[in-house]
Amino acid sequence: MKRSVSALDWPTLCGRQPAAALIPQSLREHAKFFEAQTRETLFRTGDPVRHIHLVISGEARLIRMDRHGGEIILQRSRGGFIAEASLDSRAYHCDGIASEPTAILALPASAFRSALDADPAFCKAWQMQLAKEVRKLRAQCERLSLHNAADRIIHYIESEGTDGVLILSQSRKSWAAELGLSHESLYRTLRRMQDDGLLFVDGTRLATKP
Repeated sequence: MKRSVSALDWPTLCGRQPAAALIPQSLREHAKFFEAQTRETLFRTGDPVRHIHLVISGEARLIRMDRHGGEIILQRSRGGFIAEASLDSRAYHCDGIASEPTAILALPASAFRSALDADPAFCKAWQMQLAKEVRKLRAQCERLSLHNAADRIIHYIESEGTDGVLILSQSRKSWAAELGLSHESLYRTLRRMQDDGLLFVDGTRLATKP
């Protein structure tokens, strides 16, 4: 893990991850940038909450282990804040893991809380950010309640894309996990939908039939 606390290029960071623009100057002074490697731990269950993490690029996950040793993914971030709810907790309730090489900003939780108290504009922007995450989670819950793989794919394209068009920003294997499908099931369903004329696929561009 490589960390840097000086000379952060904020215009570039904000260009790579728009959520970084929410961070006020008073908080930027305390930010630490680091690059985590695949399977590197950001924090463990029970660790004190000392930082709020912003994923700039790559992917980080919140996971718990089931009684059989399998991973239960509670949140997946390919850009934006992760474990936001931990801001009001003393300890993390799950593990934070980088699932691939990931660039992250770590913001001290105490400084984050102070900035929210002192800066009404930042507080409002943070509330809007949390509301956006709630809407995203609601859509995900609705999607996972669908039993048909094709319905989940269509729901994802319609809710996460624009006008029935989605530019996939992750691997299909990662997408399958987010959809609650095996990657084999995802590949079969995509092929069948293309054969039936329900879906058009061109590289990372997926479009539903008008």
